Amino acid sequence: MQRIILSITLLLIAQSLLAKPKTSKYLFTYFTGNAPTEEQICYAVSNDGFNYTPLNAGKPIIGSDTIAISHGVRDPHILRGADGYFYMVVTDMRSELGWSSNRGIVLMRSTDMITWEHHTVHFPEKYAGTSFANVLRVWAPQTIFDKEAGKYMVYFSLLTNDGTIPYDRVYWCYANADFTDLEGEPQILFDFNESAIDTDIVQDDNGLFHLFFKTEAEGKHKGIKQYTFSNLHATSTWELHSGFCETTQSDVEGAGVFPLIGGGWCLMYDCYRDGHYQFTRSTDLLTFQFVQNTETKGAFTPRHGTVIQITNKEYKKLLKAFPIK
Repeated sequence: MQRIILSITLLLIAQSLLAKPKTSKYLFTYFTGNAPTEEQICYAVSNDGFNYTPLNAGKPIIGSDTIAISHGVRDPHILRGADGYFYMVVTDMRSELGWSSNRGIVLMRSTDMITWEHHTVHFPEKYAGTSFANVLRVWAPQTIFDKEAGKYMVYFSLLTNDGTIPYDRVYWCYANADFTDLEGEPQILFDFNESAIDTDIVQDDNGLFHLFFKTEAEGKHKGIKQYTFSNLHATSTWELHSGFCETTQSDVEGAGVFPLIGGGWCLMYDCYRDGHYQFTRSTDLLTFQFVQNTETKGAFTPRHGTVIQITNKEYKKLLKAFPIK
């Protein structure tokens, strides 16, 4: 009888972990600029996924000097895990030291999005004696759960000063079980044969992966391109789509893709030369329609960030911890 009760309990726990929470709002995580006081993690919330109100009066929700070696962070990516945790990864960097000054990332984990565990991964130390110790930058890390491996996969772009990675190329590693470190040496996720950064991967309802990234080659348009594929690591099956995804002629960066409550998807990106964020909508993740430009001003000046859906209960807890005013 005890074994039956235990089996039923484990089944119920497993079902609760797999069940999708009933979400009603959105949380936007981002940084705000290139000054040290702006290279911090901020939050904003939304009812529709397009219009956002900053929490904590637009101030950081955690001090970068408490979590990062450089005392600055950029490009926060947040993910709701299937295990009750929220995961965030950020670039460990202070841009005032130069665009090739960062040497690692920060891994973060939380049960409530208010209090975060944090661990740095410093490539020169972790990968001493290998070419990965010679990184000039480790940019825009993100996380996806690899269902086949049963592990969280962290991916990022790398550039080294020894010629082994001559242009920004996207690599990946699995995170360890408690999300405190990376396992093994980085492996190539894809090679665009020229600089590629700011990668974002989502999986649609049919199981197809959509990978968005920014082209970064000097002297060329800096826009968002897309691969689709059914296997994360079988790059021979990947399809590169022609053209660009953005609905503007301006240079953009920091593509963030997320499902909309009620159906469809949003692709947003930072129009960093124009002073606004641009939001688009899609039903198939292949074609995107312009929704709006959101001017970055006042307390809401987002740069390269990501969005997840949250429940009303989570929203209320965040609002209590980080009041709007």
